[in-house]
Amino acid sequence: QVQLVESGGGLVQAGGSLRLSCAASGSIFSINAMGWYRQAPGKQRELVATITSGGSTNYADSVKGRFTISRDKAKNTVYLQMNSLKPEDTAVYYCYCYAFAPGWANYWGQGTQVTVSS
Repeated sequence: QVQLVESGGGLVQAGGSLRLSCAASGSIFSINAMGWYRQAPGKQRELVATITSGGSTNYADSVKGRFTISRDKAKNTVYLQMNSLKPEDTAVYYCYCYAFAPGWANYWGQGTQVTVSS
């Protein structure tokens, strides 16, 4: 089993920045991809950004140029630097990873609230 613990959410004014962190622990043999999704009230969960073990990244169009995903493979930790935040970025942000622990599966964190005030 894999446990994901997120931190770094909070309340920020529009134009501000936040940095989310997510650490994976447990009986992990290998992690392929890690990333972030978000879910706003009344909306479906959507992809924000992902990063593979090789360092390839993918971003939602709505966050390109503002958010940066990075990963510390030695610490099994993924980060999301969020700059120029907008009220529409307000959501619960969920960390995920695709790991072999043993057997390949997706694992999810409990979510962290990000609120951007106008």
